[in-house]
Amino acid sequence: MPHLDAAYNLARWLMRNQQDAQDAVQDAYLRAFRFFDSFEGGDGRAWLLAIVRNACRTSFQRTGGRAATAEFDERKHGLDDAADDPEARLLKQANVESVRSCIEELPPEYREVVVMRELEELSYKEIASAISTPLGTVMSRLSRARARLQDCLSVRMRGVRA
Repeated sequence: MPHLDAAYNLARWLMRNQQDAQDAVQDAYLRAFRFFDSFEGGDGRAWLLAIVRNACRTSFQRTGGRAATAEFDERKHGLDDAADDPEARLLKQANVESVRSCIEELPPEYREVVVMRELEELSYKEIASAISTPLGTVMSRLSRARARLQDCLSVRMRGVRA
């Protein structure tokens, strides 16, 4: 099952809920299998992430746009490092939580491109293919998303120092 981690990561950020993300990925893999003969070659990862993105959007349409919210367990995803002292662990956790919260606050069209580019390391061209938008739009969304993230993080950092 190639690209399963990338598919789940994108779905988790878009759905904001572990169970809904798992359902969306399962639905996406079923769709990909069913329509594999329509795959025209190229980057299979971008093609699959486009299907995941569409599965997430379909799910939102079915639920009336309600996004379920669930806490993302940072300990479960590798934040605990026995070599860190307690203070360093707390600072690291606070920084990761701030970034995660700021990404969560982004509008969906910004959040999806940030996840695809920064977390899944897709090229701009692959993202454009996955979300069926021109390359310029991807670049514009990423620029705006990064600016919003920077603003959000600077506000949070000022709040920590105050």
